[in-house]
Amino acid sequence: MNAVDIRNVKILGVGKYLPKKELTGEEIDQMLGKTLGWAGKNIGVSKRHFVLDETASQMGAFAAKKAVEDAKISVHDIDCIVCASGSMEQPIPCTASLIQKELGLEKSGVPSFDINATCLSFVVALDTISYLVDCGRYKHVLIVSSEVASAALNWKDEKSVALFGDGAAAMVLGKTPEDESSKIIYSKIETYSQGSHLSQVYGGGTKFPPNLKNVKEETMKQFLFYMDGQNLFKMVKKLLPSFMKEMTNKSKHTLEDITIVIPHQASKSGMSLMRKNLKIPEEKWMDIVSNHGNMIAASIPTALCEAIRQKKVKRGDKVLLLGTSAGLSLGGLIFEY
Repeated sequence: MNAVDIRNVKILGVGKYLPKKELTGEEIDQMLGKTLGWAGKNIGVSKRHFVLDETASQMGAFAAKKAVEDAKISVHDIDCIVCASGSMEQPIPCTASLIQKELGLEKSGVPSFDINATCLSFVVALDTISYLVDCGRYKHVLIVSSEVASAALNWKDEKSVALFGDGAAAMVLGKTPEDESSKIIYSKIETYSQGSHLSQVYGGGTKFPPNLKNVKEETMKQFLFYMDGQNLFKMVKKLLPSFMKEMTNKSKHTLEDITIVIPHQASKSGMSLMRKNLKIPEEKWMDIVSNHGNMIAASIPTALCEAIRQKKVKRGDKVLLLGTSAGLSLGGLIFEY
């Protein structure tokens, strides 16, 4: 393992926020016209949250305040804000600037920008920003993932409707004190764009701009989420074993060294198959999809927050963040908490 892979950074605090509106599996069944129990049996999600009157920036700020409180600092101690989300509140400005405003820092000048790698946005942001914290560029960085998945759901795609949920999670990242051992040990991101068409929202960008006057009713679906789950999983299944093998070889860490694996909460069945294929013991696998749903980029930090809150992770433990995202990308990051 190259020494440059080690970054002496520490997670100082975490926080999460779930919207006020909770939807149970039974309510989803009724909304979709299904028999009671369909969502729980076929999707494995018993409840999830959808926004009621919250915006992505408001949810992000709520989670951020909890993370700041957990870190025992003030919002005025934050010197960089990064929004790591797969969805955006609006095309311009970036969501991070809107979160800054919601935190009451609109006159602070604190740099605020977005990093988008869809479902892996949080992992990519943590990986990228850790170098800037390690070298001293920033002292306290706030990384926020805030997702409103419900806004782009196609209600004719029953499986997606029953799977996805809204919410936000945040982390305060700082330099590790000299007498402590918290650090990022190794990270790896790979993208295979031959699978880019398997998960996408086609409309809304410059290729298919949101000029609704020119959009026919039958093409409105271009603005909604689409996923070819079966072929996406086949591609991941083919690529993930070699990805994991390289991670363990280069990091010089086996699964026995890892206290817990925090996966992207893609789907109940997909996660189960992934865990079994990688031979990861169930007790080392953090699964929150059944009561949160797939929260896009907010899934991994929310699951990490839950693992810390439930004391499944303590200082000195080794943690593996692992996931896939539209792109198609694979990402992993090993750190000592």
